[in-house]
Amino acid sequence: MAHTPSVLFVCVHNAGRSQMAAGLLRAMAGDRIEVRTAGSEPAAELIPAVVVAMAEIGIDIAGRRPAPLTDDVVGLSDVVVTMGCGEVCPYFPGISYRDWVLSDPAGQPIEVVRGIRDHLRILIGNLIAELLPVPAR
Repeated sequence: MAHTPSVLFVCVHNAGRSQMAAGLLRAMAGDRIEVRTAGSEPAAELIPAVVVAMAEIGIDIAGRRPAPLTDDVVGLSDVVVTMGCGEVCPYFPGISYRDWVLSDPAGQPIEVVRGIRDHLRILIGNLIAELLPVPAR
């Protein structure tokens, strides 16, 4: 049986960028990739504009909650994507680390949040293509 790749998205509050990225990856890859999110200082709830922007494209993340960043959640991941926030992430050999530089959607108008979402959609598409290569025929 083939290994299911696992991706962890990390930002400081786990209330915006990482939650949008996770929602997009779940929607675009289905169960072919395991998806987790975490924050070094998790917020109490998601940023409302982020929930709205995702709902506009048919992805419901309203029920998601920010989660703490732990060594365990990092160690279970094949790829760790930090969201341009200078994250101090536990380092484990064999894990692929990425840093995606994206604006923080906190306090931003919906138009800005939509732009972040649309940028993430492109990055997620590229990540899926990398993690799930199409077999040669």
